[in-house]
Amino acid sequence: MAFDGLASKLQGVFKKLRGKGKLSEQDIKLAMREVKLALLESDVNYKVVKNFVNNVSEKSLGKEVLESLTPAQQVIKIVNEELQAIMGNEQSKLNFNHNGTTVIMLVGLQGAGKTTIAAKLALHCRKSGKSPLLVACDIYRPAAIKQLEVLGNQINIPVFSLGDKVSPVEIVKGALNEANKNSNNLIIIDTAGRLHIDDELMNELKDIKEISNPNEILMVIDSMIGQESVNIAQTFDENLDVTGFVLTKLDGDTRGGVALSIKEVIGKNIKFVGTGEKVGDLEVFHPDRMASRILGMGDVLSLIEKAQEAIDKDEAEKLSERMLANEFNFEDFKSAMQQMKKIGSFSKILEMIPGFGNSMKELKNINLEDSEKELGKIDAIINSMTLSERRNPKLLIGSASRKNRIARGSGTTIQQVNKLIKDFENMSKLMKQFKGFGKGKFGKKGFFPKLPF
Repeated sequence: MAFDGLASKLQGVFKKLRGKGKLSEQDIKLAMREVKLALLESDVNYKVVKNFVNNVSEKSLGKEVLESLTPAQQVIKIVNEELQAIMGNEQSKLNFNHNGTTVIMLVGLQGAGKTTIAAKLALHCRKSGKSPLLVACDIYRPAAIKQLEVLGNQINIPVFSLGDKVSPVEIVKGALNEANKNSNNLIIIDTAGRLHIDDELMNELKDIKEISNPNEILMVIDSMIGQESVNIAQTFDENLDVTGFVLTKLDGDTRGGVALSIKEVIGKNIKFVGTGEKVGDLEVFHPDRMASRILGMGDVLSLIEKAQEAIDKDEAEKLSERMLANEFNFEDFKSAMQQMKKIGSFSKILEMIPGFGNSMKELKNINLEDSEKELGKIDAIINSMTLSERRNPKLLIGSASRKNRIARGSGTTIQQVNKLIKDFENMSKLMKQFKGFGKGKFGKKGFFPKLPF
């Protein structure tokens, strides 16, 4: 994940500061030197790093920090605030036309991920009540139109295309008429890119801009490119006056410097980040939350939002009721696992929990890949059970033939099947202690059943 290296180094710096108690000017200077090196190694623009370190140093050397009872915490607070500032401080929202059709134009170099982002953005906006129309204007890249049509079909969002023999300007004209006819109040234009910037590309984009009069011109940037992407963004902004940025591949092995540089250098905000390959892997960019993640403070708000969006509330309540009524079975367990998977992988969830940054994962020797594999094995075991076995787990107790069949069908061992059944039995025993909660002795104020561990 982006910022892993930076997060680890910054957290190491602050750990040293916390261990000192009172801080001297020399302590601050040494810490800021390490911060500077960490930012430069993360490919943050040099001028941005210089201004950032100067601002943090000036504020950290103030009397109220050095004489504070918790000076290290004060320094961390200042770093957090400055990180937010260089990324824009507040979330930058999309500029919707509330009295008509909103047009969003996506621009960028070839390979940045514009086509995928077009579909992700359409899905995101539909959740907010918009009726999107995707427009295929990349007539040069082989299969670009087909890719957008496939993505649109996956999420049930219409795609307007006139093939690759019609000019992008004519395609946009047709899309505007199509949207008006079908009451689509959001048009997302997937424009063509190039391997490098040229006059032909810019002139085509300018023509599309003139005919579509977009509310937003979002530049899609590949985070893997690093600082060169900031220079490219400057050229696009000078020619098109972009309104914001979308960073892709921020979930990959990237240093993340572009996220900390682009607002300061260009003066335009990051609006979204792509965090995975799935169509739903698009996050609104919150500078304060990103700063919190970088400093290992987690991002609980984003985790709650993901859970609220992904988990079916009625289904969750039913599972809870069945659990407390001691009626929970393997069918319910499978349903609960599916609900959790919608939130994301273990690694993505842990990134949002305070204290579980990159350094904490190393400290606790948490093998996230093994954890994901274990969940896959559990899923396979449950799928290999018959419907009656899933609904009545007692059928499996003492039945070697059933367990052997399940192990063979799931590609696991009899020991793994036994462990799942045993764990399920223990969970069921635990649930029995909650069965009377709210009545009888469990209803006494302040009473809580003793847990068997």
